[in-house]
Amino acid sequence: MSGATKLVLEYDGSRFAGWARQPGRRTVQEELERAVAVVLRRDAVPLTVAGRTDAGVHALAQVASYEGQPAPPHQLNALLPDDVSVLVSEAAAPGFSARHDATSRAYRYRVLARRQRSAFERGRALWWPHPLDRDALDACAAALVGTHDFTAFTPTETDHVRFERDVRVAAWREEAAGAHGRDVLAFSIEADAFMRNMIRVLVAPWTTSPRCSTARRAPGRGRRRPRRVSTSSGSGTTAARCSPRRSVLDKCRQATPEQDDAGCHRAGQATTMRGRCASC
Repeated sequence: MSGATKLVLEYDGSRFAGWARQPGRRTVQEELERAVAVVLRRDAVPLTVAGRTDAGVHALAQVASYEGQPAPPHQLNALLPDDVSVLVSEAAAPGFSARHDATSRAYRYRVLARRQRSAFERGRALWWPHPLDRDALDACAAALVGTHDFTAFTPTETDHVRFERDVRVAAWREEAAGAHGRDVLAFSIEADAFMRNMIRVLVAPWTTSPRCSTARRAPGRGRRRPRRVSTSSGSGTTAARCSPRRSVLDKCRQATPEQDDAGCHRAGQATTMRGRCASC
């Protein structure tokens, strides 16, 4: 056994307890490791992942890696459940790690901003039948760019030891929703890493009362001294207001051009949201 393999996969997180193995719970890692072990005829194949998604979070281009030869995608997919699919399985540079070679992760949280609910966006977008202040939302998102202390945006009980995150992109964008116009607003964010529940906790107070304290601060340019970012309800308890099933892991950028290929840049190809943190 020599070399490393990179996997690019997508999954619907609705019926998963997240990526990471958990006793007695269905997880993406457990399903995928079982399939890889069967195909390669090995007792166990530990996987490393770029972003450890939470329960209910979807993925369009999750990246995972393991030591050993590539397993053909069609053989893996024949063993995997319908809500997981391997898109790419290829040899990677020696020592490649999906987690440690990832330079950023990108997530998207979708909001259906119209009075009537949607039969097709159910479970894919947060239905919000009330007016939204788009200017305030844009200002809140812009203020996130840079390096900040996001302690207020993760649950109090946490295993995190580092609370600063370098946010490279944060913006609200409109998505076309058929013949009835642009009804879906998507919050896209890319950073070096994310904390547990971070995106949901960011979005919740913006939709319920989009007058973030960050909106009154001018967005910085490039890296700057870390500072605390807060909202009027910047507590981990707000995570319950926004379902994880509205978030998606869009892409994972890798450290080198060889590893940062098209398989890691599939943003905008699905109507879900995703995300999580690989270096938490």
